[in-house]
Amino acid sequence: MKTVLILGAGTAGTLLANRLARRLPRDWRTVVVDPDEQHLYQPGLLFLPFGARDEDRMLRPRRSTLSRGVEWIVVGVSTIDVAKRNVNLSDGRSIVYDVLVIASGSRIRPDLTEGLLDPIGWQRTIFDFYSLEGAQALRSALDSFKGGRLVVNIVEMPIKCPVAPLEFAFLADAFFKGRNMRDKVEIVYATPLDGAFTKPVASRKLGYLLAEKGIRVESEFAAGEVDATARVVRSYDGREIPYDLLVTVPTHSGAEFIGSSGLGNELQFMPTDLHTLAAKGLEGVFALGDATDLPSSKAGSVAHFQGEGLAQNILRFIAGKDLLPSFDGHA
Repeated sequence: MKTVLILGAGTAGTLLANRLARRLPRDWRTVVVDPDEQHLYQPGLLFLPFGARDEDRMLRPRRSTLSRGVEWIVVGVSTIDVAKRNVNLSDGRSIVYDVLVIASGSRIRPDLTEGLLDPIGWQRTIFDFYSLEGAQALRSALDSFKGGRLVVNIVEMPIKCPVAPLEFAFLADAFFKGRNMRDKVEIVYATPLDGAFTKPVASRKLGYLLAEKGIRVESEFAAGEVDATARVVRSYDGREIPYDLLVTVPTHSGAEFIGSSGLGNELQFMPTDLHTLAAKGLEGVFALGDATDLPSSKAGSVAHFQGEGLAQNILRFIAGKDLLPSFDGHA
């Protein structure tokens, strides 16, 4: 029995596994490796800080999201040995693959910014909303916030769902208006980009919204450190932004096992062919979704459009056919 091994059962890995399970030749099997027994619907995290309390609806048993034809190994990954076509698991076992798909997503890395995890500030005056625990803690903080400066800071790109921090700022504006305290809150949007919107057309058409809502933009702000005692975030060029409440979008990176296997770039994302989704320089290895280093957005919609083309390319690879350049970066 030959094996398509998929590392990660998030949106990308799940949709690919379910498609392949229905299409692979009978002498092939689909195996997924993921240690988390529940699937988290990440877009819902954006609404928790503003009073939503539907965490139970955002979580589903992982088994219910995978089709019956998918084998699931509930354990983490330690390393990948591409020379031996072998994946070492965190419980000491290993599994040999014929085709490998890395769909391990991305993770937030507040540890990469000096001072961000200082216990004086972390989940006291400094919060994220890219994790369930962070969004829940931020909900409590906003519920008791009496006013002051709220800073939304993107540390660096790329991040999951690039528009989410801007959505957060707009939702914060509406939240404080709904509490009749908008005049007591200054909202600052600090971004390493040259504007709030990542695309020129969006900037031209929608840029007025920030001014209309009274949200100040601090552009080209590359956060280098946070002083939790002084409540200041500093950029590498020496600029400082004081805050009463800091909502951080930390640096993102790929899975730890990508780096420990010597396969990723400096942020542990997989170098991937934009059009075929084949891992660069690796035979029989593909990457999908947030785990890639592609310039397309790290979002579920992108994984959806990548997934169909990748399923076809894996079937073509198995059949000894050339890969098709089926993905063009759009979603």
